[in-house]
Amino acid sequence: MPIYEYQCEGCGHAVEVLLRRFDEQPECPDCGGTKLDKLMSVPASPSTGSGGQLPVAGAGEACGAPRCCGGGCQM
Repeated sequence: MPIYEYQCEGCGHAVEVLLRRFDEQPECPDCGGTKLDKLMSVPASPSTGSGGQLPVAGAGEACGAPRCCGGGCQM
């Protein structure tokens, strides 16, 4: 059962939805709207296991935009 990220066209709320069937129509938990845009998901980075951090391409300051991944977007 995959988890997808959507953004509601009506209220702008971003939500993660677990879909049990491929034909299931998700709805916004805030406004109940069914016009949702599927978003690109950012995969989690693997753990180094040693407490260190993996290098991140373009690592920089977070841009502050909703759903910011922490930098590198050149905003």
